[in-house]
Amino acid sequence: MATKLRLQRRGRKGYPFYQIVAADSRAPRDGKFIERVGSYNPNTNPATIDLDFDRALYWLEVGAQPTDTVRSILSREGVLLMKHLKGGVKKGAFDEATATQKFEAWKRDQQAGLQAEKDKAREAAKAEAKARLEAEKEVNKAKAEEVAKKKAELAAANAEAAVEDAPAEEAAVEEAPAEEAPAAESAE
Repeated sequence: MATKLRLQRRGRKGYPFYQIVAADSRAPRDGKFIERVGSYNPNTNPATIDLDFDRALYWLEVGAQPTDTVRSILSREGVLLMKHLKGGVKKGAFDEATATQKFEAWKRDQQAGLQAEKDKAREAAKAEAKARLEAEKEVNKAKAEEVAKKKAELAAANAEAAVEDAPAEEAAVEEAPAEEAPAAESAE
């Protein structure tokens, strides 16, 4: 029986979530499996990987062949490096302590790189938000200037209308008392 480490699809349509499983190579993709080794969620940035390191290493050591995607996941998590280092210990190239030390140094470098990637993404998001805010301020400023211009035009039009109506009203006021005065005299 040939064993494979493969992905088993879960999740809804358009939002896949995968389990990393050890399965018989003849079993269908989403069929029976021997053991669940971890999970992989490509929908997050960066992708979320939850892996049982020891069990994945065990399955590689007993001859399970990973698929291409699982191989890249195991490589990213350091399982393939640990298998390689254990092979060096078995051959006598170096001892267990040196292998552990090399693995820890690699793991620190990986975590530093991952943290740098997260920080870069966070800074890019902040910069994008700041740029959107500045663009929105510019749009609001342009709208405020346009509204102020329209209000000024409306005020000027109202002032013009008031100036044009004022002499006509004054003339009407002057004519009205003159007409009333003779009427008042004739009533006496």
